[in-house]
Amino acid sequence: MMNFRQLVLTALACAGLGRALAQQEVMVSQYMFNQLFLNPAYAGSHPYMSSSLLHRAQWLRVDGAPQTSMMAVDAPLMKGKMGAGLSIVHDRIGVSRDLDIAGHYAYHIRVSEGSKLAFGLRAGLSLYSADLSQLTYWDANDQVFANSISNAPVGKFGFGMYWYDATSYVGLSIPTIYAADGKLSLDPAGVLDHYFTQHYYLHAGKVFPLNGSMDIKPSTMVKYTPSAPVEADVNCNLLYRERVWIGLGYRTGDALVGMLEYQINPMLRIGYAYDMTTSKLRNYSNGSHEIMLGMDLGKEPIRIKSPRYF
Repeated sequence: MMNFRQLVLTALACAGLGRALAQQEVMVSQYMFNQLFLNPAYAGSHPYMSSSLLHRAQWLRVDGAPQTSMMAVDAPLMKGKMGAGLSIVHDRIGVSRDLDIAGHYAYHIRVSEGSKLAFGLRAGLSLYSADLSQLTYWDANDQVFANSISNAPVGKFGFGMYWYDATSYVGLSIPTIYAADGKLSLDPAGVLDHYFTQHYYLHAGKVFPLNGSMDIKPSTMVKYTPSAPVEADVNCNLLYRERVWIGLGYRTGDALVGMLEYQINPMLRIGYAYDMTTSKLRNYSNGSHEIMLGMDLGKEPIRIKSPRYF
């Protein structure tokens, strides 16, 4: 088993410091069914209340690897003119823990027959902890590691835009435009005045009918973080008889992804994703597992004949 220092060294060797620090926002493979975590403008984009639970275990066999659990719920307001949502995310990586609770608000504007453009705001609070006593480091007198952090509150604010119709969507978001995280800086010289960095997301998808029983949905998500390489997820999902999604994806420089989702009934669905690591970390990891449970609440999902595309 690798200790945390070995994990960090491996990550640095594989991708450089920028990428090692890049995963401060949630990273999931089934993002196309959990877009509230990416974009607050997604709130209320369905004519019913929607919720999801997801757990991701990343880089199995690597001690200190990321573990993410999340819950989200959103619903339309004012006959679809507005949307509101709530998300709770617990993220663990190495010696750090982050509990993020956020509210989401979206305003939806009708731009044409059947399509809308939404603008969203996100406001939340993170409770950040880091037990630095568990680290192994060379300089025992280094002030950076002198004090652990326990449930330090960090206010966060984000913004997003989301265009969508019945079979397609395009979104652009910055989940954390600003974070009041000055107290989390571990730099005694004051050179670094913040810990969390801005992440930029561009995500899009489109459904194409193939025949009476199959539809195909390509989708992508491009992630940009300053001082880190641009990363892209490219996926293609096949829907069979409006019940079963089967998909394959590729995350640049990281993993091949296989996905399976089953629509149990009009209100309940379950999904699973497996990431097969393609970087040098594959020598130490068995890949990543992700399971999702989605629930669409109310009478409206039963009335809608078309399946849940995103």
